[in-house]
Amino acid sequence: MDRFLSSAVNAIDAKGRVSVPASFRQILAQRGFRELYALQSIGHPAIDVGGMDLLERYETRMAQEDPFGEAFADMSLFAYGDGAFLKFDGEGRITVTDFIRSHTGITDKVVFVGRNDFFQLWEPSQFEAHRAEARQRLLAMRAGGSSQRSAPE
Repeated sequence: MDRFLSSAVNAIDAKGRVSVPASFRQILAQRGFRELYALQSIGHPAIDVGGMDLLERYETRMAQEDPFGEAFADMSLFAYGDGAFLKFDGEGRITVTDFIRSHTGITDKVVFVGRNDFFQLWEPSQFEAHRAEARQRLLAMRAGGSSQRSAPE
């Protein structure tokens, strides 16, 4: 397996640490990532997390813009100003910092959500609401036939 798949809810310990799911740690190890790049998701109260490839993806896109232009400035603010590096401890845990808590509303539990080449951190009730809305949009697409192919049942 080389994709972040599924979701898991883990509790935050008294020191503010949470265990990254073992399957996610395996993927990170396969890719040789010892440090995680994290940034505040645009439009959702979630943190996008991946290896350096996630940051490089944003930097590649920024390189296509005029470095003195507003689009570049916005992207730079997003990728760097709303980003941080997270480190694992010896047991595969990360610290849930104020950077994470202030954007997500996470308090005592974290939902880790696989998103193919990165994963997200969510507050559980906000994730459940978001997942329900996404399902409704997909059902509406299927019912409306707005897609060439129907969604799987």
